[in-house]
Amino acid sequence: MEERLQKLLSAAGVCSRRAAEGYITAGRVTVNGAPAELGQRADPDRDEVCVDGKPLAPRAEPVCLLLNKPRGYVTTLSDEQGRRTVADLVADCGVRVYPVGRLDLDSEGLLLLTNDGALAQHLMHPSHEVSKTYHVSVYGPVAGAAERLAALTDLEGEAIRPAQVEVLRGTKQTAELAVTIHEGKNRQIRRMCAACGLTVKRLRRVREHSLELGDLPPGKWRFLTPEEVAALRDASEKPS
Repeated sequence: MEERLQKLLSAAGVCSRRAAEGYITAGRVTVNGAPAELGQRADPDRDEVCVDGKPLAPRAEPVCLLLNKPRGYVTTLSDEQGRRTVADLVADCGVRVYPVGRLDLDSEGLLLLTNDGALAQHLMHPSHEVSKTYHVSVYGPVAGAAERLAALTDLEGEAIRPAQVEVLRGTKQTAELAVTIHEGKNRQIRRMCAACGLTVKRLRRVREHSLELGDLPPGKWRFLTPEEVAALRDASEKPS
């Protein structure tokens, strides 16, 4: 089946799709001996695609990992500022994998990575509304904080679906909350807390759909089981 060259290079673990455009425009990619062009498609079963004169490696088998992302790592494969990336933590998994969604630099917890582009796109698409649960430590006016957060339907003019919020523990000035959302808007939990006058001390994702972080140590990862992958595929194929 024909696919865009950028996708073929990415699936073979050569580089990201964005970087592949540079490879093509630099003349480093050929199809059946002829220089490739942006937008060109090829069939890996029929055409010979080469990078720097070397044929692409066979497409890697789909894999999916669950990483416990620590603070201080950015959710990307490379960083122009030289910061540590989640790619550093999964470099020993044997294949090139990509993050599914994001956790910001100061957030931690459950992060999926995969080389299955179709699965990743489905999980991130807003129509599927895959639920995500976070444990959030806050301080400030915590009395009634759960109710205020659950009542939010607008963030700076942007509509959001109501969250489910539970108080796990608290004092007069601090609280740990379990917040479940069905969207992945940029820094959504932190923005929700700020809108309610709360300051976030720690934000950790502990659940995504049917997957739980459990006792996986920070900075460690594991392969998902076939049953876990099947459950994710089922979620991604059922629009809300």
